Amino acid sequence: MINEQIRDKEVRVIGEDGEQLGIMSSKEALALAEEAGVDLVKIAPTAKPPVCKIVDYGKFKYEQTRREKEAKKKQHVVEIKEIRMSPNIDTNDLNTKIAAARKFLSKGDRVKVTLRFRGREMAHMQNSKHILDDIAEALSDVAVVDKAPKVEGRTMTMFLAEKK
Repeated sequence: MINEQIRDKEVRVIGEDGEQLGIMSSKEALALAEEAGVDLVKIAPTAKPPVCKIVDYGKFKYEQTRREKEAKKKQHVVEIKEIRMSPNIDTNDLNTKIAAARKFLSKGDRVKVTLRFRGREMAHMQNSKHILDDIAEALSDVAVVDKAPKVEGRTMTMFLAEKK
């Protein structure tokens, strides 16, 4: 809220250079802002009394958006990378998948390891759990098991996250 939109009886006012001007009526604060040739902006509406700042609104909005963009640049979005395989995977293929998972984990992503069962493989699901256990063991130096192996329909999935 800016200028006339501020309807509170009294507000705590902060000057242009950041000094406290104290608690006063919103009309007095607006008069101070107009005298300075800038706007009165409510920056903390939930405080008792609400906090308003005497500042150029355009400049204030620009600074705010710039700060938000900077914060966005620094944050890392954690993606979930999936590695799919069948229960009759060979050792070298498994090592290749483990290397890919290691690369994903080093970038800070979570890894979803999926075993897909087809046809007669469905009858021997529990015998294939050792594959997921082997992957977890091979990656134990860089990863922890986020969600233990779980059977969902025709798939068995396990989530790995980077070790902190």
